[in-house]
Amino acid sequence: MSVTNTKPTEDDDPSYIDYEAFLDPKFSPAAFANTLVLATNNPNDVTLDLSTPLSRVLFDIQEIDSHIDQLTTRSAIPLLTHTKEQNEASGRIVGEIDTQIKALNDSYKQLEKEVIQKHAEAEEVRQVATRLWETLSLGRAVGRCLQLGRQLEIQSVECKEDHRALVRCAHTLLSLRELFFSATTPGSEGYGLDKVDTVRTLRKSIVEPIELSVREGAERIIREFSMGSHTFAQAEETKARTISALTALYLISPTNLAKGEKWTPKFMIQALELYIRSALQSSIAGLSRALAALPGLEKTLGEVSARCQNLVALEAVLDQAKTPPHPLLSAPIAPKSTSMLLPLLAYLETGSLASYFWRTMAGSLGSRVQEIVNKGGVSARTLRTNKQKVGDHIRECVIRGSQPPSSLGVGVGAGGQRGKTATKGGKHPEPDHVSKVWEREIAVMVGSVVNNVGN
Repeated sequence: MSVTNTKPTEDDDPSYIDYEAFLDPKFSPAAFANTLVLATNNPNDVTLDLSTPLSRVLFDIQEIDSHIDQLTTRSAIPLLTHTKEQNEASGRIVGEIDTQIKALNDSYKQLEKEVIQKHAEAEEVRQVATRLWETLSLGRAVGRCLQLGRQLEIQSVECKEDHRALVRCAHTLLSLRELFFSATTPGSEGYGLDKVDTVRTLRKSIVEPIELSVREGAERIIREFSMGSHTFAQAEETKARTISALTALYLISPTNLAKGEKWTPKFMIQALELYIRSALQSSIAGLSRALAALPGLEKTLGEVSARCQNLVALEAVLDQAKTPPHPLLSAPIAPKSTSMLLPLLAYLETGSLASYFWRTMAGSLGSRVQEIVNKGGVSARTLRTNKQKVGDHIRECVIRGSQPPSSLGVGVGAGGQRGKTATKGGKHPEPDHVSKVWEREIAVMVGSVVNNVGN
């Protein structure tokens, strides 16, 4: 039994203590003390008598304490009985709980024996199986690398006799590059290959040297490109060799890009740019010497026009060749299948290789002509005397050089309709038509010499 209310009932002795005031939730000790002080003192008195209200409070406390003692004594037996019943009930609960805890512990031991231990054993088996699978996957990847390496060796030997082997080598290199790139990506086919000594040796002693050999072989084909006096069959063979070299360089160009960087066929563009620069340097140097010694001018201009014709032919080959799909480039950065000419024109910021050739050469010739004139002497006088004749020769050189070689058989679409220099059926246009198409290049070339000669 519990006592929940200490307020005296009707059977208790009467008490003057106001229990209602003390039990009120809004009871304030400060307000109660103020009431006692005011009840025992005159507000007008200078000094306050606190002994009387203090005695009142102490007496009230003693009264309450006596009442508590009285209630406790009177209810001792019920309280003890209640406590005994609570203890007995607690003992029965503890006994029941002990039984349940024992049963729970026994169940846990059985569960541990039947499930946890077996799970631990199964986890060990799973780890073993996972590692065996990883070992098997790595073994397959190593085997594929070795197979591709052997295939690459065979293809590299074939490159000496068959230019199409360059493209096959490029595709094999891309397959190996894909495996090597995935060596640090968990779950990928080539994961862990970078830790295998055999693969590292394969990469350094076979793959990298052959990749360099393929690149150099393709660049050599580009450097040797010429359509000068070829028959139609020879021209077709040259075109096929060139397209194979361009495709190989396109495919093996680096694909590890920075974030947001646009991919370009770097190796292909570098090889083509080197070919164009070589033609320009040779032409500028030769024409500069010829202007200083006019008897050799016609021969030199013939060589210059032949170099430009090779560029026109190269432009035709590039325009006809389509970019191959690149297996290592994802959809967002992979370029659409277009003509191989477009990346080069975009890089050179021009609409035609012939136009780029003539304009670049004209930009360098002006200073060379001024040097000849400033030195004076026989060369300057001869050049000044034959200025008009030299201009006519240069004009004919630009017209002749801007036409495709006869072995090519078709015109070239450089920078739209403006660059076409052949009519339907492969027939070459009349010189007047060519001069109108290339009149700006003619004016720039002739002006770079004639305007710097002076009177």
